[in-house]
Amino acid sequence: MKKILIILLALPLGMVAQEKQKKSTKAEFKVHGNCEICEKRIEKAALSIKGVKSADWDIPSNQISLIYNPAKVNLETIHAAIAAKGHDTSETKAKEDDYDALPNCCKYDRE
Repeated sequence: MKKILIILLALPLGMVAQEKQKKSTKAEFKVHGNCEICEKRIEKAALSIKGVKSADWDIPSNQISLIYNPAKVNLETIHAAIAAKGHDTSETKAKEDDYDALPNCCKYDRE
């Protein structure tokens, strides 16, 4: 009897955890940069947005992988936050002043 009661109490908790996982969406897109300093800046910009749960920028491929909640944030906002730090994305170009403020090691060839 105790086992059945425990199972009945644990079942709703498992369903809530699954529901939270469904709210997360994965996305990948290109972000221009060069080095580890860029990596920290790009990931920090993405993670500063409420609703972004994970951000991992890969230096060789210039791809950022995100996990975010689309109910709290849209991709355009994330692109804009990264561009505001001087890094062009596949959708948003950084302002010239923001790009110029980057350290010399972080200045990538702009398209």
